[in-house]
Amino acid sequence: MIRNAGLAVATGEIVMTVDADSRFHPCSFVDVVEKLATGRYVGGGAMVYPERWSLGILATGFVAALYLAKYRVSFGTFWTTREACEAIGGFNPEFVTIEDVDFAVRLKKLGQHRDQKFGTLVRSALTTSCRKFDSFGDWYLVKNADFITRAFSGRDQAAGDEYWYEPGR
Repeated sequence: MIRNAGLAVATGEIVMTVDADSRFHPCSFVDVVEKLATGRYVGGGAMVYPERWSLGILATGFVAALYLAKYRVSFGTFWTTREACEAIGGFNPEFVTIEDVDFAVRLKKLGQHRDQKFGTLVRSALTTSCRKFDSFGDWYLVKNADFITRAFSGRDQAAGDEYWYEPGR
């Protein structure tokens, strides 16, 4: 798993991850350092905005928000301390999709145990690529509820390959 490989070679006490097709906000690093310095946060995620908007992308965001509301976590980027990341064992390599949501859920649980919050960067939201919408269409995920169910199971390699890892092969 590439995220764990990155974490293994990182040298700082604060770690942040981001997908290759997303961009940090210019204030992301400052906001993370400030939040972690308070001691009130175990870590967190960020609001995520697409690089362009359409009704289909908005509907997809709503569907994803419903899923994430179940866990009350944000995603897209993760920020925490090296120690907290090691305490939860990093990203679970058994997941082929949604490993980021699983990481967030476990990080949040660690924070609850430590009386710390799981935070969400709002002011410094992440901007993410719309390349998958460009390839599959803005309504693809909304129109394919079965695919969403398979992808959000975390263990369906065919779903991961179809959309993220090997589209068009």
